[in-house]
Amino acid sequence: QVQLVESGGGLVQAGGSLRLSCAASSTIFSIAVMGWYRQVQVPGKQRELVAYISSGDSTNYADSVKGRFTIPRDNAKSIMYLQMNSLKPEDTAVYYCHARIIFTDYWGQGTQVTVSS
Repeated sequence: QVQLVESGGGLVQAGGSLRLSCAASSTIFSIAVMGWYRQVQVPGKQRELVAYISSGDSTNYADSVKGRFTIPRDNAKSIMYLQMNSLKPEDTAVYYCHARIIFTDYWGQGTQVTVSS
């Protein structure tokens, strides 16, 4: 069983920065496709992909965060990050860490990010 633990959320003003961390319990972290999703806490709002990074360090970003967010990973520490710069109020959401390891999906518990205008 793989456990993912997020940290680093909080309240920040528009234009500010935050760094989220996702620590994984798996010893095979290096082969996982890792990603961040977010979900606005309103009825009917779907969870959306923010960014992901493959085991080969290929990355993909949602158009809404390109140029502002990066998703580095440290395989030696089994940690993935989401560096968020130039934050906007519309980035406010619960952010979830996701891992796909050998066709199985794992999720963290989520961390709240609130950006004030």
